[in-house]
Amino acid sequence: MHSNLSALPLIARVEPLTRTRAVKGPFDYRLRPDQADVGVGALLRVPFGRQTTLGVVLELARESELEPERLLVPDAVLAPGVGPDLVELAGWIAEQYCSTPARALGLVLPPGFASGRGRQRVLVAELTEAGRSALEDDTRLTDRQRATLERLEREGAAPAAALGSGTARRLEGRGLVALRRDIRARRPATVAVGRRLDTPPSLSAEQCDALDAVLAALRGDGDADAGAGRRFLLHGVTGSGKTEVYLQAVQATLEAGRTAIVLVPEIGLTPQTVGRFQARFGDVVAVLHSGLGQGERHDEWLRLRTGEARVCVGPRSAVFAPLQDIGLIVVDEEHDASYKHEGDPRYDARTVAIRRAEQHGAVLLAGSATPRPESAVTLMRLRLPHRIDGRALPPVELLDMRGRHRSLHPRTRMALADVRAARGKAIVLLNRRGWSNFLSCRGCGHVWMCPNCEVALVLHRAQGTLACHHCGHRRRVPERCGECGSIAVARHGAGTESVEHELGEAFGPELPVFRLDADVTSGKDGLARTLARFEAAPCGVLLGTQMVAKGHDFADVALGVVLDADQTLRFPDFRAEERTFALVTQLAGRVGRSNSPSPAHVLVQTLAPDARSLGLAARHDSDAFIAEELRRRELLGYPPFGSLIRVVCSCEDAEAALALATRLHGLITPAGGTVLGPAPLFRLRGRSRSQLVIKCTDRLAMVRAVGAAIDACAADAGRRAVSVSVDVDPQ
Repeated sequence: MHSNLSALPLIARVEPLTRTRAVKGPFDYRLRPDQADVGVGALLRVPFGRQTTLGVVLELARESELEPERLLVPDAVLAPGVGPDLVELAGWIAEQYCSTPARALGLVLPPGFASGRGRQRVLVAELTEAGRSALEDDTRLTDRQRATLERLEREGAAPAAALGSGTARRLEGRGLVALRRDIRARRPATVAVGRRLDTPPSLSAEQCDALDAVLAALRGDGDADAGAGRRFLLHGVTGSGKTEVYLQAVQATLEAGRTAIVLVPEIGLTPQTVGRFQARFGDVVAVLHSGLGQGERHDEWLRLRTGEARVCVGPRSAVFAPLQDIGLIVVDEEHDASYKHEGDPRYDARTVAIRRAEQHGAVLLAGSATPRPESAVTLMRLRLPHRIDGRALPPVELLDMRGRHRSLHPRTRMALADVRAARGKAIVLLNRRGWSNFLSCRGCGHVWMCPNCEVALVLHRAQGTLACHHCGHRRRVPERCGECGSIAVARHGAGTESVEHELGEAFGPELPVFRLDADVTSGKDGLARTLARFEAAPCGVLLGTQMVAKGHDFADVALGVVLDADQTLRFPDFRAEERTFALVTQLAGRVGRSNSPSPAHVLVQTLAPDARSLGLAARHDSDAFIAEELRRRELLGYPPFGSLIRVVCSCEDAEAALALATRLHGLITPAGGTVLGPAPLFRLRGRSRSQLVIKCTDRLAMVRAVGAAIDACAADAGRRAVSVSVDVDPQ
């Protein structure tokens, strides 16, 4: 032991950012004197084996098991890194979701961290005193030069590229403008959607009661010091003013000198929500989501990291916003399945939000008109049972489609005709895009299938293609059957594309259709532009997939229609009824939010008019639905009374995938719980799949057992090219 510890070189324990489970970090590196200010969360470029890789500092120490002289030194320190709280959070995610620290750290690092790109530096022009004098009496200015100087006088400094670089350079040569290199943050454009308010409205008594409970927790009054006393479920019907409670809670958080995160379920909701928060709080709001360009995401992340922005709004990845001293985390539309991440680690942002709130002593405020049964029993419920304007929720009518072969029920056609006559608006939901579900040959029965996935190809008539919605494979629409030569090709089912055509034929240009699905909103800001066009239009129909039911606030929609409402009931999923109830209830919530030329109502077309979830949705009875759903789940051991873990083995060789799944079953079974499978899944992206589903009561113990079983099989899996994915709490 050395007596003078301060003289020892500082040791950084670094987790290399590798994808393989076989690498077990962290590894010790010796820091040079010029690297002594490196802290936990710093991003380093380090030598690793025969190559260099990126790594994150997990810990600092004065000693290592190896002699300091034998330790390698990092090649470079990359900035900015992340705070210790996010490093700790990543470790927690890796453990909770059976992943690796490296993969979890990839979630919390800055956007584009591997590229090392910083903020953009641009050439900026600024008017000089000589330029101001020239505007008054210099007759030698060309019209363009004068217009440029007038713009600089009117607007201040501007990018030289926007003025015309040649013009700016010539004006600089005459001393009329000064040019300098300046850092210019790349800010995402926002599209105005929905109503924005410049001043906070007065709250209803119900809103006041809910807000008072949140503010007491923010202050730490009474029992609110306990973690559970800081977690709330704002259970409010659609239109009850949940967003205003969020806004005023954020206002109180900022006034207390703390920061806030506001999560929304979809990128499509972000423009509307960001617009409301920016209208209230200005530039302290930053937005993070994958629809932004990498430069925009990087600069917004940096604004949050430096404290320039103190409120982050965005979908699930915004839960990792690099804010300090978080006081409030809002999870809007907390029922939405998109809060579950599909890649490894398969984290649930709602659960991560709870953990992050615990880290910072923050308040968690989750809101929904259709909360998950899990949230109803684990969060303190605050209620908003009435719409803010006192209007009743729209009546919901179930239309029996048994024995009918057209997309629209006669009652639906009549209601849409009434909307056209009244120059009103409607929303039509069909949770299936494309023209037809699949094509078949009337002669031999052949169905056109994806060559990579065991699923039928979907007809997209406008593009003249058949497409796979799993792997993206496309082919031209066949003119005849390749099996028997018949030209009798039948279309089955209807998607948003065919319903758009049907609505256009039935109601003409007097009732324009605004289609909202992944096929027409795939470009940047495409979804927001479609929503803005629908809002600005004097009348029309917003037609789309479940996107149309998610939180949009349009003041003049009088009719809502759900087509094939029982489609989600046919999924082999214990959450099928929950999803069906939420979808119908949420769509109904978009209707009847203000005065309209015709009475507001909702029509639900279904082949299962007696389904429990549809009947309760028609009555707007979420309490009864939650109570019945909890009783059913308790009997079956489903969440929140138990946990599920899904393990999927995939390989080009079906036998290899099944063999590994069988071996994992044998290793996991002694750990307890119920291990179901292995069972085959349909082939996906050219790979056969076999899955296990594990039901258990001790979630973390089972996650560890699954991880140990996978580690034991890792060598065999690698040799046979079998990949294994683990989904804890699958959606």
